[in-house]
Amino acid sequence: MKVSREQAAKNRAHVVEVAGTEFRRHGFDGIGVADLMQAAGLTHGGFYNNFASKDALAAEAVTRVFAETTDRLRQHAFAAADPYAAIVRFYLSPEHRDSVEAGCAIAALAQDAARGSTALRAAFEAGIAAYLELIVTATGLTRPEAMAAYATMVGALTLSRTVTDPALSAGILAAAADSLLAGKESSAAALHS
Repeated sequence: MKVSREQAAKNRAHVVEVAGTEFRRHGFDGIGVADLMQAAGLTHGGFYNNFASKDALAAEAVTRVFAETTDRLRQHAFAAADPYAAIVRFYLSPEHRDSVEAGCAIAALAQDAARGSTALRAAFEAGIAAYLELIVTATGLTRPEAMAAYATMVGALTLSRTVTDPALSAGILAAAADSLLAGKESSAAALHS
């Protein structure tokens, strides 16, 4: 049975959405095409009608994930009186830590991406650049300060997900958040003195 173009486009978008979740949950190598298609409720055979390769799907899914998570972070930042604190607290929250499949792609997939194709790494680079631009725009930090803050947040989130001791995990998140927020306060104080 032939699928309409409209339905084919919806199916493709659904596969990209599901892949973004499943790749963050399992890693790029932790799930195969057949399982991705099954998770999307579609047949394995339909995959190659839509994507040249699993790698092509990964790059597209990562692009979509970064757009979604950057938008979610933007909404959080600009809804708050202190956008910098909102970004830090949101990113370093236990909720973000506990929802790998719905959170930041870089914290979930950085090691996989580092060994990935040029297209996949380019998708990550574009996503990272968008996060940095958001941090600079929302907070007034310089680009190097935004890089340091983002690197600290990603590192802390990654470490907090790695350990099994709940107190240590929470402590990593809190220490990083406190350090970032204290650093911003001391920078602001230095500018006003």
